[in-house]
Amino acid sequence: MDSWRLYTGDSDPHDYKPPEAPNWRRFNGEVVTEPLQVQQDPQEGTTFRATPDTVEAVNAALHLRRPLLLTGRPGSGKSSLIDSVARELRLGPVLRWHVTSRSSLKDALYRYDAIGRLHEHNLEQRIPSITKYLRLGPLGTALLPATRPRALLIDEIDKSDIDLPNDLLNVFERGEYEIPELARLKDTTVHIREDGSDRTHPITLGHVRCREFPFVVLTSNGERDFPPAFLRRCIRHQMPDPTPELLRDIVTAHLGPEAATASAELIADFADRATATRAQATDQLMNAIYLVTRELAPQDEERDRVVELLLKRLGSDPT
Repeated sequence: MDSWRLYTGDSDPHDYKPPEAPNWRRFNGEVVTEPLQVQQDPQEGTTFRATPDTVEAVNAALHLRRPLLLTGRPGSGKSSLIDSVARELRLGPVLRWHVTSRSSLKDALYRYDAIGRLHEHNLEQRIPSITKYLRLGPLGTALLPATRPRALLIDEIDKSDIDLPNDLLNVFERGEYEIPELARLKDTTVHIREDGSDRTHPITLGHVRCREFPFVVLTSNGERDFPPAFLRRCIRHQMPDPTPELLRDIVTAHLGPEAATASAELIADFADRATATRAQATDQLMNAIYLVTRELAPQDEERDRVVELLLKRLGSDPT
């Protein structure tokens, strides 16, 4: 492409060749095997509607090889954006890491079932191969060296343990990690399987370094602050509040233009509620429109009660 807009937001897949990276974001991982050219679900990413500001933030992250940190209200499309990017740039199925308070960096890189291996050793009276008990996690898989980046979603990073953002700093900066259990082996190269896949990858001396930094999206509901050192390694973007025009586009993409036209009043009312309370999610509106525009839809007062049921504000009512 001649434009800096590698990602346009129109969901039309096209050939993507990573542009030259800044000299401080170049990595030299040796490409041994390329990822399989597995296609996404054909529907993933087709209904996402990106605003111009969002398109600009994605392109900045792609050019600079930096993670994209998205904040915004629930249901604002934070987790859906990456499907749109992966579809348009043909990055393959999105790798997903759903963060909880118990999540650790090691689990995202790889998992080693030492207890299972010990049990087999005791039962068989022999030392089993370590490859049966090691699996690459989503972050570990995303950092495998390849000529095209993978897409990785780190969802709800603000739910993590307080130390996790700092733990990610070195990985984001250097694009590499080590598996000590493999570094101690005599074998120089070991094939390790991706978690949830039969695909294996050769790892030499227990060390992995990317060739193309993955396209990483981190999502946050804005429930906590992050360290400045972590923030400066990310491109930060606030997902837009829902306007009637944006909501109409979303409804049209999901349910068709007739549903959007028939629900114009409901869309306008929802936009007002969302602006006033900041405690509404777009999928609440989608649920309501789906029910009231069907052939077997509630009528009159029952319809109003169902809409109110579905559009209840999220969180506790103000006191």
